Amino acid sequence: MNVQVDKSHYDFKSYVDLPRFNSFYYQLNYINQIKPNKVLDIGPGNNFLKYLLNRDFEFKTIDIDQQLSPDFIGSVDNLPLSNDSFDLICCFQVLEHLPIEKLEICLNELHRVSSHYVLLSLPYSRLEFKFNLKILFFKELKIKILIPKFYKRNKFDGQHYWEIGRKKSSKRKIKNLIEKHFIIEEILNPHENTYHIFYRLKKR
Repeated sequence: MNVQVDKSHYDFKSYVDLPRFNSFYYQLNYINQIKPNKVLDIGPGNNFLKYLLNRDFEFKTIDIDQQLSPDFIGSVDNLPLSNDSFDLICCFQVLEHLPIEKLEICLNELHRVSSHYVLLSLPYSRLEFKFNLKILFFKELKIKILIPKFYKRNKFDGQHYWEIGRKKSSKRKIKNLIEKHFIIEEILNPHENTYHIFYRLKKR
């Protein structure tokens, strides 16, 4: 499989904006909730998650790009790892980089290599309207209205082949595919970064 982005894409100033940094918070929070022994991070990007973790567990990475210095070289649709080899697999903003026809193959691989949990995030193609309301002595009210771009076709843009919310990749369709392999314990679309949808998954 060909590398889609150059290593320079992951430079901190250009890659990590405030919404993405917020997503790192949720990634860390989920990992700390699960308290794993062995973690595999698929598509580690700039390895920011690895550096942020104060970990007392084994943490390995896998990517198709050798320049990123992953522990393993390989693709999520054909992981060169044994069954049940990690109790937690993290796969954040990765699956959309492969054609949607490969989604079920990727989910099969995640299911095969994980012994317990998978943390997944995917991009959400949507129109966004949101605001925060703070009145003295009252808790801040966060309101968001998200309208999926159901009218937009999936088309490879150099990185993404598909995104949730578009034609043939609705939220319901993606959820149904995931539930064939995993129990969905939680779905989260953070107010601070509605472009990312998180799934906390438990192996069936």
